[in-house]
Amino acid sequence: MTIQISEISASETWPIRHQVMWPGQSFDFIQLPKDDQGLHYGVWVEKELVSVVSLFINKKEGQFRKFATLVNHQGKGYGSQLLHYIISIAKNNDLSKIWCNARIAKTEYYEKFGLQKTDKRFSKKGLDYVVMEKLF
Repeated sequence: MTIQISEISASETWPIRHQVMWPGQSFDFIQLPKDDQGLHYGVWVEKELVSVVSLFINKKEGQFRKFATLVNHQGKGYGSQLLHYIISIAKNNDLSKIWCNARIAKTEYYEKFGLQKTDKRFSKKGLDYVVMEKLF
């Protein structure tokens, strides 16, 4: 099985974002106003895009957003490979930290990668989030 991680366009992330994260919302809901300013990455298994993430760098910080893996490909390590990949991008670009708005239900997953919860919390569309970060 061939697995590859590559940079992709923002529009290539949208179908997976929509299907996995917000299927009940309009397609426009999953598009970010600054998508054109981000770096977007995907995991390809054979020739199918199965996992995506967007990285936004501001000064010495990187925020990853819209991290999603197709349901039938979850639990196979593809998302973990992608997260390791963008963490290494952050380190290689001498960023001081990488962070995300994590759904509360997913915090244990991010802790495995060295991200720590902060005291910043909020809710959106009925879901609770906490800001998590990894300092370099």
